[in-house]
Amino acid sequence: MKQSTSGESKEFAEKDARDNYLKRVQETYEKYEETGVIEFPEWLYGAPKGDLFRVPVEDCPDFGETAMVEFDSGRTAFLSIDMQRDFCGENGYVDAMGYDLSRTQRAVQPISNVLEAVRRTDIDVVHTREGHKQDLSDAPFNKLLRSKMAGDGDGIGETPAGGVGPLLTREHENWDIIDELAPEPGEPVIDKPTKGAFANTNIGLVLERLGTTHLVIAGITTDVCVHTIMREANDRGYWCLLLKDATGATDDGNREAAIKQIKMQGGVFGWVSDSERFIEAVESGVA
Repeated sequence: MKQSTSGESKEFAEKDARDNYLKRVQETYEKYEETGVIEFPEWLYGAPKGDLFRVPVEDCPDFGETAMVEFDSGRTAFLSIDMQRDFCGENGYVDAMGYDLSRTQRAVQPISNVLEAVRRTDIDVVHTREGHKQDLSDAPFNKLLRSKMAGDGDGIGETPAGGVGPLLTREHENWDIIDELAPEPGEPVIDKPTKGAFANTNIGLVLERLGTTHLVIAGITTDVCVHTIMREANDRGYWCLLLKDATGATDDGNREAAIKQIKMQGGVFGWVSDSERFIEAVESGVA
């Protein structure tokens, strides 16, 4: 009788693993088709560490349809992105570029409501801040040039007339998170010199330490930093949920397009809901 080689054994093992993986996908899909719920995959992550709760999500997978995504509070982090004076405060970067601040400030109250709710639970809170070293050694030349052009002569690292400090430069008042949404002790703050967060920071290590599998995302701006970070997280296997009313952008059309992009292809980067439905789900849990 021919003996199987170690290579053949490895091949069979890999095929079994793949078949089992696809079987789990099929089972989850069939359950969703039956119930409209995308269940928390205990087979993948283990038993829940916290409370399970279900959030209604939009357009899943076809426009006009809704579904429920199940979260484990012990593995969920609320990510508040770049809620800094430079992006939503007077005499900051966005203000210097001449944009209507009400379009970015629209995210402040919904995020405040979410923070109040999740801080009463075991859901983790993580913040990000965009900004550059004071010597601008981490700011690409083309980014500095574009910022100067958009700011009518006042770019990153420069203080505009009436400004409170160099734009998008670390350790200055305009660079910090606004008081209304300030981090509480123990909440990680990820400083980044980029629109994204996963390529140039330790956010991956932070989320791994927290045991995070699911991210609830809010902040500014919807079409730039928020979208970039959501795409990065999705590519790394995180389950991502955007709270649409808790985001803002300098242009309403760009904001709406960014939200629509997430909904395409059954949720190509994750799912979309809003702060009210999320808070209600957190507070009610799964019966």
